[in-house]
Amino acid sequence: MNSYRSSFLNSIPPVVKNLIAINIILWLASVVTPGLFTRWGVNVDLTDILGMHYWASSKFNPAQLITYMFMHGGIEHIFFNMFALYMFGGVLEQLWGTKRFLFYYLLTGVGAALVQQLFWTIEYYPVVNALNDAISANSGQTLLGYQNILSHYFRLDNLGAFDAPALIEMKRMFLNLPITIGASGAVFGLLLAFGWLFPDVNLYLMFIPIPIKAKYFVFFYGIVELFMGVAQFSGDSVAHFAHLGGMLFGAILILIWRKKKLY
Repeated sequence: MNSYRSSFLNSIPPVVKNLIAINIILWLASVVTPGLFTRWGVNVDLTDILGMHYWASSKFNPAQLITYMFMHGGIEHIFFNMFALYMFGGVLEQLWGTKRFLFYYLLTGVGAALVQQLFWTIEYYPVVNALNDAISANSGQTLLGYQNILSHYFRLDNLGAFDAPALIEMKRMFLNLPITIGASGAVFGLLLAFGWLFPDVNLYLMFIPIPIKAKYFVFFYGIVELFMGVAQFSGDSVAHFAHLGGMLFGAILILIWRKKKLY
């Protein structure tokens, strides 16, 4: 058993192995730390610290463009991301080598973060402008047209009576709401690369024993993510545009490498 375990671990390329280890360690730490220091009145929330906040939030710092991809929610979230990293990342690291693979992985993760930030900016721009106008007017009356949107996040009994201090606090809370975690953006970059470089390899979806060529699988997944991102179904908390961002930056980097004949 020990020999099998050792040979299995040795078969995993070093960057993929270390990425999986870091993700698991930080996930376990995020589970343990919230209640670890409560007896001293200290609440350490690693997800809130290392997860990526909106750039206009008081909680944002640029390091989160990288750290967010090492944080995860539930066990299913980290399991499927790490499984995909193992399956696709291992092949790509062996093809590209450790340095190029790590650069690709981190770049697609950061690219996914930047696209998500752009999406947030477009989505929240009208609401933030309306909040700024209401603060300037010292009245929530100008926000009544956005009451349905804001009521998704806050309990609003008499929005029109809000004064500037209350509106400033609402704006602060609103900007602090969005947060993205997970390696999915980088994983989608890996998926794009695998489908591009090994287009005719058959993949099997879990629970569906029908082979699908990698190129069709990637195309289908991209269309689904675009549809889900545009549709914005109620209760959907998945960062679909971040996934597309990982694929977009992956495609750009592969095209650059091909033009320079780096592989």
